[in-house]
Amino acid sequence: MSQTFYKKGFLALAVAAALGVSSFVQADVKIGVAGPMTGANAAFGEQYMKGAQAAADAINKAGGINGEKIKLVAGDDACEPKQAVAVANRLVDQDKVIGVVGHFCSSNTIPASEVYADAGVIMITPGSTNPQVTERGLDAVFRMCGRDDQQGIVAGDYIVDVLKGKKVAVINDKDTYGKGLADATSAQLTKRGVKPILEEGLTRGEKDFSALVTKIRGAGADVVYFGGLHPEAGPLVRQLREAGLKDVKFMSDDGIVTDELVATAGGPQYVDGVYMTFGADPRLLPDSKVVVEEFRKAGTEPEGYTLYAYASIQALADAFNGAKSNKGEDAAKWLKANPVKTVMGEKAWDGKGDLKVSDYVVYQWDKSGKYHQLEKQK
Repeated sequence: MSQTFYKKGFLALAVAAALGVSSFVQADVKIGVAGPMTGANAAFGEQYMKGAQAAADAINKAGGINGEKIKLVAGDDACEPKQAVAVANRLVDQDKVIGVVGHFCSSNTIPASEVYADAGVIMITPGSTNPQVTERGLDAVFRMCGRDDQQGIVAGDYIVDVLKGKKVAVINDKDTYGKGLADATSAQLTKRGVKPILEEGLTRGEKDFSALVTKIRGAGADVVYFGGLHPEAGPLVRQLREAGLKDVKFMSDDGIVTDELVATAGGPQYVDGVYMTFGADPRLLPDSKVVVEEFRKAGTEPEGYTLYAYASIQALADAFNGAKSNKGEDAAKWLKANPVKTVMGEKAWDGKGDLKVSDYVVYQWDKSGKYHQLEKQK
């Protein structure tokens, strides 16, 4: 730090104190972007940051938030709940954020959102789908995605109606997200008359699923549904294939929406034919065409939650600008009363902070290691 900068900064603080100003006025407004920036699920944190930064850059060019530029502050929670709470406290107390885009894992979003609620900070999660995120009466909690009780219905119906599953094994990763989604899918299967023949849990971080594969083989499963994330989904599907269960259909969720699935599975040949549920591909929407082209020109494919994070920043900016206030409570009230035009189309929220319209569809991975949206079933 130069002496000149130091003296100028000291003088500004001194003047502020003399005028009775409690804090030094910043030229930027800060928005936190919280998620797994490191660890096994860092691919999702990277998607969040790329989408959020691109949106912030575009909004800043258009005037920012109430005349101030957006500055993003990253918070790495590594999908660990205790770390998420620490990140939330730091974003609120130290970084003084006015809003947060995050978190990713529902088991992190739920406790972290309590911190934001206490501080009056508005948050939008691009990817946490557990119903409890928005079922606790927290006024400034929103999501840019659907809920597990919606996603589970789509998965269950697809297994019954399209995959013609008769003997379905439902596996989960014992986490809030994976277990909740597996339970929702199991409930829909049972409602449709196909009660799962096997319901088992595995532990995040595990790599050897030989005992589980033996159980699946013994049960005679024709479909395996997995509620969880790609670090476990990849090895599981590979070991099923290596055990000779090549005709057993494998379906998972929006926790595997990253090219990292290919790496964790050991190659595209193992993910070929894998099904998953996710929101309708925002890259195919007219509203996203220009932004998607900009990403691709820069050498980045806006996969997974990239555009969800972009849309979340857009929603926050519109809420603060619409409310003509940088207070989270004011922005939250405005957002529940007004739709927002985003890169993912127009979005509107109900009183809980959930999207009024959810658009889950089914995707399938191919032999080149890419996923594609399938046609909606009539």
